[in-house]
Amino acid sequence: MLQNESGTFDIGGELTVHRLGFGAMRLTGEDIIGRPDDEADAEHVLQTATNLGIDFVDTADSYGPGVSERLIRESLAPYPEDLVVATKGGLLRNRDGDWLPRGDPDYLRNAHLCSLDRLGVEKIDLYQYHRPDPDVDFEESVTALAELKDEGVIGHVGLSNVSVEQLETARDIVDVATVQNRFNLGHREDDDVLAACEEYDIGFIPWSPLAAGDVDAKSEALEDVASERDATRYQVMLAWLLEHSPVTLPIPGTADVEHLKQNVGATHLDLTDEEMSRLNE
Repeated sequence: MLQNESGTFDIGGELTVHRLGFGAMRLTGEDIIGRPDDEADAEHVLQTATNLGIDFVDTADSYGPGVSERLIRESLAPYPEDLVVATKGGLLRNRDGDWLPRGDPDYLRNAHLCSLDRLGVEKIDLYQYHRPDPDVDFEESVTALAELKDEGVIGHVGLSNVSVEQLETARDIVDVATVQNRFNLGHREDDDVLAACEEYDIGFIPWSPLAAGDVDAKSEALEDVASERDATRYQVMLAWLLEHSPVTLPIPGTADVEHLKQNVGATHLDLTDEEMSRLNE
């Protein structure tokens, strides 16, 4: 069985993880609401991920809501010593599937408290602000997480869906360990945020790393490289992310063990400079 050979990154300068992690959003019901059709299958995927050498699992309280966090505890606790479980707070869900920003300090404190219980931990390794709330002062939201870090119930603070300006604002309040923004082969609008993360040695977690396979203008080059290397287009996309920057920490998610194994297989695909050039054109 292929093992995760993605190299490592030190989140916050101290939590060493393999750069290919696992995103646990898809281990829920339809529209990321409710339980999966087969919870035993979901648990098997999580257990297989750790057996393959994945030691960074990312989730959020809004996935389910609560379902993903609970499944992680039921599948993996007592947690392996080297496993880093990251979660997020700041989005409220409803039965219509909406994602509603909620960034007031009291809400974030309550969301964090609930995540502690569902994950079965006393401290969350990496807690991320899921999305800035336009109705709440951004500094107040980040300050609430900084205070939780000072209280010892958050190990490291991360941000998600932020601009460079917001990242700079947050860094004046707390040490920012990671940023999670949309980024993939066909979507690079946040190159400036990635550059800032590289400058500050902040982990950059690209969400939607596989773009559901849709990369528009990059499709021809992607198909060519995949065919030449006897790899899937998804493996090439993951290999591209890992090669693109030393701070990228892709977290492809799946509810299928075979897809999971294929994703880990991407860590054995070393793209050449020429192949990277073709994909970057």
